[in-house]
Amino acid sequence: MYEFTYTTQASRVVFGAGSMKLIQQEVETLGARRALVLCTPEQKAQAEVVSSLLGPASAGVFDGAQMHVPIENARRAREHAKSVDADCAVAIGGGSTIGLGKAIALESSLPIIAIPTTYAGSEMTPIYGITENGLKKTGRDVKVIPKTVLYDPELTIGLPVRLSIVSGLNAIAHAAEGLYAQDGNPVMSLMAEEGIRSLANGLRGVKKNSKDKAARSECLYGAWLCGMVLGNVGMALHHKLCHTLGGTFNLPHAETHAIVLPHSLAYNSTVADEAMGRIARALNVDSAPDGLYQLNEELGVPRGLREIGLGEADLDHACKVALSNPYWNPRPIEEEPLRALLQRAWEGARPSV
Repeated sequence: MYEFTYTTQASRVVFGAGSMKLIQQEVETLGARRALVLCTPEQKAQAEVVSSLLGPASAGVFDGAQMHVPIENARRAREHAKSVDADCAVAIGGGSTIGLGKAIALESSLPIIAIPTTYAGSEMTPIYGITENGLKKTGRDVKVIPKTVLYDPELTIGLPVRLSIVSGLNAIAHAAEGLYAQDGNPVMSLMAEEGIRSLANGLRGVKKNSKDKAARSECLYGAWLCGMVLGNVGMALHHKLCHTLGGTFNLPHAETHAIVLPHSLAYNSTVADEAMGRIARALNVDSAPDGLYQLNEELGVPRGLREIGLGEADLDHACKVALSNPYWNPRPIEEEPLRALLQRAWEGARPSV
């Protein structure tokens, strides 16, 4: 017997090869006249292309997006947007750039158009994250959701294979936790399972041939679905751990998600049978935690947190921070099993309940 509440969150989605070329039209559709293009320093050339496509509607490029959105940087970007009289922002890139766009939208009236070039899925969620004094604070506000999202698979063809893989696994984490979220519903469960299946298959294709347009399209389609799930239901233990590890120790966001996810699933596996069954079915395996761990191995992802810069001496502090303000989770979050989870994730050991 079903009991759930489902609230839609409307945004305009344009999916298809070459859709980036519609950017000027989409800015006009919003009723805007000057769009500031946001990016990281590494993607400035791509942002300049967007700026040229905007023509007279361009307010230039701000190439200062940073991982985990430091609050000082968000304030600098807002002031820059004001100084160039921008009434719209176009965020082209991954989670760092789209996160910067959200930070701007949070404290201003600027509408955001997102052009994702990774599979992070942030563009479909009302979730924002800002790091201040070494702590990453997250929240939800519908006004940070981009008004329009242009999904152009051609933009992801040049995404390095390693980054493609960890970005896609990050998106899978969104869907996996959505399957046992406190406020989950059947619609999101369907999207989550399909998103996991599409990304797993697409990432295998990208691993074989990074320029496979069909595989790239399947990955982006899966990322959209997984982002939709994250945008409509709550987060649990996995996201709390990754926010703690990323914000406190400045670990790379996507790699952290990829490494921690099998262990988070194992932690919850005894109390989320239906979710684990859906994940296993999407991956065509018998066990969801083992299946994700094996997928990581198949795709060449780092096994342990120690490989991406976390010291073993930091594990106790990470555990303490994660326990200080825990998210809702289907299994109670307790110190001893949580510390054991972090130890296994640090070592790169197989997941265990």
